[in-house]
Amino acid sequence: MPDQEYFTVHHNLTVNVEPLPPEESIPPFDQFESEIPAPFLVASEFSHLDVMNDNARNELKNKDLKHVIALLDTQNAKLNLLLTFLLAQQDINAFRYQTTSFGASQFSYLAPAPLAIEDKVRVKLFLEHPAAAIYSYGHVVHCEPKDGQYLITIKYDLLRDLDEDLLIKAALYQQQKILRQRTLNRDK
Repeated sequence: MPDQEYFTVHHNLTVNVEPLPPEESIPPFDQFESEIPAPFLVASEFSHLDVMNDNARNELKNKDLKHVIALLDTQNAKLNLLLTFLLAQQDINAFRYQTTSFGASQFSYLAPAPLAIEDKVRVKLFLEHPAAAIYSYGHVVHCEPKDGQYLITIKYDLLRDLDEDLLIKAALYQQQKILRQRTLNRDK
């Protein structure tokens, strides 16, 4: 993965962070790709299909095909419900945290125990919009005490390009929500 920095947005997402034993190293990229759980691959594909669905929906809207649009929306909702169920099976309570911020190059979260700088971790990040999940590896770049816990920052080491794109979209979506809310608050 190229060493690029992306902006981060302050938002809570569910993340599983599993510290690797010191003797375990991050796998080579082809092994990494082969170990990605099937629901993560499906979620990624669904997210890209949603873009096509949105484009088709806009075309249909212009032709005033309300019932076809409603059918597509219903089918999409069913698929997203099934996907959410599949992904929930991948969320492991023992490794579950909430991010304080995230982006396409790193994320931060609060934990009750510290991790050492450079510790390697396996990560499962569950996105809300687009509805998807990211499987990756990373390492600790920052750890500091905060409010009786530890604020830990993880930088991605292994991340598919497709998943990096999803993280960018998710961060942009959250940024838009924040900007919209600021505009509404300012206009009051």
